[in-house]
Amino acid sequence: MTRARRFGILEDGRTVEAVKLGTQDGLQAEVLTYGAILHRLSLPVAGQRRNLVLSLDQLGDYERDRAFVGPVVGRFGNRIAQGRFSIDGRTHQLTRNENGNHLHGGALGFGKRLWELLDHSACTLTLGLRSPAGEEGYPGTLDVQLLLRVQEDSLDISLTAHTDAPTPVNLTYHPYFNLGGVATAHWLRIPASRYLPVGAGLIPTGTVQNVNGTPFDFRFSRPLAPPPVHAHPQLAWGGGYDHCWLLDAGADCHCELRSPVGDVTLSLHGSGPGLQFYNGQFLSQTHPTLGSGVVLEPQGLPDAPNHAAFPNSIVRPGETYRAQIQYRLRCS
Repeated sequence: MTRARRFGILEDGRTVEAVKLGTQDGLQAEVLTYGAILHRLSLPVAGQRRNLVLSLDQLGDYERDRAFVGPVVGRFGNRIAQGRFSIDGRTHQLTRNENGNHLHGGALGFGKRLWELLDHSACTLTLGLRSPAGEEGYPGTLDVQLLLRVQEDSLDISLTAHTDAPTPVNLTYHPYFNLGGVATAHWLRIPASRYLPVGAGLIPTGTVQNVNGTPFDFRFSRPLAPPPVHAHPQLAWGGGYDHCWLLDAGADCHCELRSPVGDVTLSLHGSGPGLQFYNGQFLSQTHPTLGSGVVLEPQGLPDAPNHAAFPNSIVRPGETYRAQIQYRLRCS
């Protein structure tokens, strides 16, 4: 099968390619060089190929998209309060692109950049991106490399980065998963007994709360549809779920998502201490005909540069930032 095709042309004349990975009769992924977007992730189910992530049709749709449909988000995925943080006594101001806060790297971020196609084969793809110092307000030039590998039953993703000045980094993927049917009818398990409560703007309060007796308890698989927002104060802040869970020690995965009829199961593994789960409650406002999907992001903790008790998110010269994500799939 053809491994790369032209997906579109940017206004400045640069070509965006779509690179297909995998085998004709097995798991396949298609990734765009624009935003490193996971455009397709498909699997044969009962004799028919099923796309498991939501996709937009045209390059222009992705350029206009503000719901982060499928890209790598960075330089810092998730939120930074007021777009402000300090490193070594110096305060830095980032772009404020959501309710006065900084979200997913800013107004453009890595999901609106053209990545360099470094290498690809039948089942692997390597992309690179240089984020110059000052972009979206970040200090230091950051060089990022993304490696994707399709195996028999998994898509393995590796992100590495180096900087020439101290800077916060939190890279992850932002696909909207739909394994078949209505997204909120899927079953979800998150092996986490704690989560981060949020306040205005969905910024973590800095406290940690137990999931016992709350709608945030997904330690046993259950339908992911949130109860009415008035059922819990935290649901009211986000109009549903848009929170970060803290994985338990020895957790077997970051989460497990199962289709409503149980014919496809996604087991998600990652290297970050947290899992951000967004049930896609506002997706229809920006893409009314796209359908429903949920976002599950293994990552570092949101607003970490402003919380000394959170795991360190600052990468310094001479260090290598690493993030691993695996989407493992099975049919039943």
